[in-house]
Amino acid sequence: MGELAVDLARFQFAFTVSFHIIFPAFTIGLASYLAVLEGLYLKTGKHKYIELYQYWIKIFAISFGMGVVSGIVMSYQFGTNWSVFSDKTGPVLGPLMGYEVFTAFFLEAGFLGVMLFGMNRVGKTLHFAATLIVALGTLMSAFWILAVNSWMQTPAGYDVNEIGQFIPVDWWQVILNPSFPYRLVHMVLAAFLTTAFVVGGVGAYHLLRSQHNHLARTMFSMAMWMAALVTPIQVFVGDLHGLNTLEHQPAKVAAMEGHFDTHQGAPLILFGIPDQANKEVDYKIQIPHLGSIILTHEWNGEVKGLDAFPEADHPPVGIVFWSFRVMVALGFMMLAIGLYSLWLRKQGELFYHTNFHRCCLLMAPAGFIALLCGWITTEVGRQPFTVYGLLRTAESASPVDASAISVSVAAFVVVYFSVFGAGMFYILRLMRKPPTKYEQPPKARVPETEADIEKSKRAMGSSNHLSS
Repeated sequence: MGELAVDLARFQFAFTVSFHIIFPAFTIGLASYLAVLEGLYLKTGKHKYIELYQYWIKIFAISFGMGVVSGIVMSYQFGTNWSVFSDKTGPVLGPLMGYEVFTAFFLEAGFLGVMLFGMNRVGKTLHFAATLIVALGTLMSAFWILAVNSWMQTPAGYDVNEIGQFIPVDWWQVILNPSFPYRLVHMVLAAFLTTAFVVGGVGAYHLLRSQHNHLARTMFSMAMWMAALVTPIQVFVGDLHGLNTLEHQPAKVAAMEGHFDTHQGAPLILFGIPDQANKEVDYKIQIPHLGSIILTHEWNGEVKGLDAFPEADHPPVGIVFWSFRVMVALGFMMLAIGLYSLWLRKQGELFYHTNFHRCCLLMAPAGFIALLCGWITTEVGRQPFTVYGLLRTAESASPVDASAISVSVAAFVVVYFSVFGAGMFYILRLMRKPPTKYEQPPKARVPETEADIEKSKRAMGSSNHLSS
């Protein structure tokens, strides 16, 4: 496959993954939120929780369906555009992806029907169990998919056979590879925050329309608690993840930080324009020594630049540099929102501060943007490898002509924007509707006994006598 064909294949996979990743991340957080809502309803008996459950479960069902469809499309690309990669990594990655289907997806799909349609057909405890199982399924799905991705980033527990395939020799090392724990926790927390800011944005929207909407108050309050509690943890986990990346993928960190040269007491470059051709960052704004303090926890700690690695192994610096900064900036904005919500809560102004509600409404998509930027940082920063340090992207592609890929890319763009655009438009329409009181369906009539029928006849006869 020529260079143009490889670039087109990369773009196609990046495009489809970008659409796909937002739906599973949203459903991971939303499934857990639904489980919390139903659990609170069973514990307290307050109907507001089950009313919010009924409001969000429709949105969950649509998001889940779009996530499944977009995920199926991606799997076909391994065979069409990346057959060499599939052949070489199949013995390791194939079983892991199979485990995701057999465990996580079967749990989600199997109990989703009970969750959607069983509220008044099964007992409360059984329905709650179904909700918990679906939430567990989404977390297990994240577990297996992150195991696959993490192995590609920090491969371990493998050997190479006589035909050049990676084969597992220790499944524990394959799954629990060096970056997996950090990547899993970071991703799950990102999913929770993504959902929290969507829920908070919807709650803020309805509070702007009516500050006395008690259901909007409840969802907004819960979302702000999540933002205030989880965002600081995410910042801490992100720092640990960065240190792990520095240990195992130092070239990626050099690109993220914009360091072309190795430094003792490296600065933290806040902003600038990376010039990879001339190996420098133009118009940079930096803080002396702070880069070394963050990465090595030492004032004059050594931070390797890209000059420490072969030029052929350098990732695209500009993309990684800016995607990382957008992600970090959004993370600190989320932290500010969460902390400010605590102050407003203490002042009794959480439901009345309209400017804060407008900010939360604007921040509703922030989790999705940060998630995509984090994914771009991770995946583009791994280039030029598909399996870091072992298998290059150019060597992973199928022998497919660029013209054939260009046709499929165009078709994907049109279909994805049409189908998933319509789905997201419908989700936004559902979010615009205010949450309302949940109405129980009418109870089934109990068959009348002979005594009831005779009583009805006497009542009808008495009525006829009076009317005459």
